[in-house]
Amino acid sequence: MVTELLGIFGFLTVILRAVILCAQTFAVGGIIFICFIAREPWIRSDAWVRPAARLIRWSALTLAIAHIFFVVVNSLVLTSSIDLSMREVMGANFVLAGILGAIAGCALFFWPGGLRGPANYFTLIPAALMIASTVFTSHAASRMDDRTILITMTTLHYLATAAWLGGLPCLAIVMKNTSDLNVLSRVSSRFSRLAQFSVLFLLAAGIVMSIYYIGSWSAVYGTAYGVMVTTKAIFFVCLLALGAANYFLVRAMGANSNDTDTKISLIRFAEAEIGIGLTVILTAASLTSQPPGVDLTQDRVTLHEIVVRFAPRMPRFQSPSLDSLSPSSKELRRKAKAAGRKLPPAFVPGGSMLHIDTPGDIAWSEYNHTWAGVVVCLMGILALLSRNRYFRWAHVWPLMFLGLAVFLFLRADPENWPLGPYSFWASFSSSDVLQHRIAVLLIIAFAIFQYGVETNRVKSQAAALVFPAVCALGGALLLTHTHALSNVKEELLVELSHTPLAIFAVVAGWSRWLEIRLPESNHTRRYLAWVWPVCFIMIGLILMNYHEADTAVVVQNVAPLLKAPIAQASLPPFSA
Repeated sequence: MVTELLGIFGFLTVILRAVILCAQTFAVGGIIFICFIAREPWIRSDAWVRPAARLIRWSALTLAIAHIFFVVVNSLVLTSSIDLSMREVMGANFVLAGILGAIAGCALFFWPGGLRGPANYFTLIPAALMIASTVFTSHAASRMDDRTILITMTTLHYLATAAWLGGLPCLAIVMKNTSDLNVLSRVSSRFSRLAQFSVLFLLAAGIVMSIYYIGSWSAVYGTAYGVMVTTKAIFFVCLLALGAANYFLVRAMGANSNDTDTKISLIRFAEAEIGIGLTVILTAASLTSQPPGVDLTQDRVTLHEIVVRFAPRMPRFQSPSLDSLSPSSKELRRKAKAAGRKLPPAFVPGGSMLHIDTPGDIAWSEYNHTWAGVVVCLMGILALLSRNRYFRWAHVWPLMFLGLAVFLFLRADPENWPLGPYSFWASFSSSDVLQHRIAVLLIIAFAIFQYGVETNRVKSQAAALVFPAVCALGGALLLTHTHALSNVKEELLVELSHTPLAIFAVVAGWSRWLEIRLPESNHTRRYLAWVWPVCFIMIGLILMNYHEADTAVVVQNVAPLLKAPIAQASLPPFSA
C-alpha cells in the first residue's frame, strides 16, 4: 500500500495543486469582480449574480476539499516513508496552510446570503486567506534568501492571475445573461482596464521571479523549471493576443452597442482565454514538482546536446526485430520469481524497477513515433486541403485516426498478441495494456464520430466541440506531469520533445473551438480555420523527428547511480 501510494504521489500532488490553483483563481477572481467591477446596485441583477455567486461558492468548496486531500496525502506519505509521528506532521507548514485554505473556502461557500446580496467587502478576507495559504506552500516561502521580495512577487502574481483570468467567467456570465446595454458597457470597460493592469503586474512579477528562480540563460533551456517557465511565457503571449482581440471588441461595443455579434464574439474569446488560462495554471502546478533552475547547477542539458538530439535527420522507417527487444517488466518478474532471485529496487521509492533500454527498445520506440507522426501529419494536410472548395473530398481526414488506432493496437504492447507470447485475453491482466486497448477503442469511436461532424451527418455544435476540447485537454494534461529525480538529462531531453507537442495541441484545440463558436460575421474565423491544421502538421513533423539517446549514453548517465557498474549495454543479469 505504501509503495503504491509513493508511486502515484508525485502525479497526485501535481493534480491536487492544479485543482487548488484553478479553484482559487475562480473564487478570488469572482470576489474581485463583484466587489470592484460590479459594485453598484444598479449593475447587479439576479439574472447574472446568481450563476456568478454559484460559481464562486462551488469553486471555494472545491478549494477546501482539494486542500484537505493535499494535507491527507502528504501526511500519509510522510508518516509511511520516514519515522515521523502524526503529531509531528501536524505542525508542518503545509498542514497549517492547508487548514487555513480549507477554512477560507468553507467560509465563502457558507457565506450568509450565498454572495447574492449587495457587494460585501468582508468577502475579501477569506479571499486573502486563500491567496496566503498557497503562498505559504510555494517556492517563495521555502527560500532562505530573498524571501520577502519573492513572497511579495508571488502574492502579486496570484492576485493578478485571479483578477484577470478568474474574473473572465463572471464577465462571460454578465454578457450572456444581461441585455442592459449600460450594464454591458460599464462592466466590459472596467474589466478591460483591470485586465490591462493585471497583465502589467503579471509581467513584472514574472520577470522578477524568473531572475531569482532561473538565474541564467543556460537554466532556461537546460532545466525542467526553465522549460516550464518558457511554456508559460508562450501561453501568456497567446493570452495577450486574445486579450487584445477582446479590447478592440469592447471598443466596438461602445461605438455600436446594438451589435449582437460583437457581444457574442466577446464571450467566445473569453472562453478561449479561460481555457488557455487554465492550461497556464496547470503548467504552474507542474513547476511545484521541480526545484528552481537556479538550484540545479549539475546535470543541466547543454545547448550542444539539444542541437545534437533534435537536429533534423531521416525518420526511422525500418522496424527492429522482436528478438532485439528486452523482456517486459511482467516477464522479468516471472523469471526472477521462478529462479528465486530478487529484482533490484527503483531509484525513487514507489517507482518502477531498474530497466535499461536496449538498442532494439530505442529503435522500436523511434519507429512507433515515426509512423504515428506520418499519420498525424497526413491528417493535418488533409484538414488543410479541406479548407479549399476544390478539395471537399479531404473531409475524410478524421478517418486517419482509424489507421492510428490499428497501429497502436499492433505496436503499443509488443509482448502481447498478436506480436508477443501473451494471448489476447491474458494481456488484459496488465493495467497498462488495458489502458492502451481502451484508448484504441476510444480513438476508433472518435474517428467515426468526427467524420460524421465533418461531413455534416452530425449537425450539433456541441458534438463539433468534442474534437477541439479533446485536443486542448490532451495538450494540457501532457504539460501536467512530474519530473524524474534520476537520469535528469535524458528525461529533460524527452520533455523538450513533448512540450512543443502539448503547445501545438492546445493552440490547435482553441483555434478550432473559436472557428466553430465565433459568429459568421467575424473574419477571424477564416484565419483560425488554417491555424489548427498547421498545428497538426507540426505535431506530425515533431513525432517523425523523434529520437532517443544511444544506449551507451543512457548507461553512462545511469551507471553512477548504481552500486555496481554496468559494463555494457545489455539486459540486466537478472533477466537472463
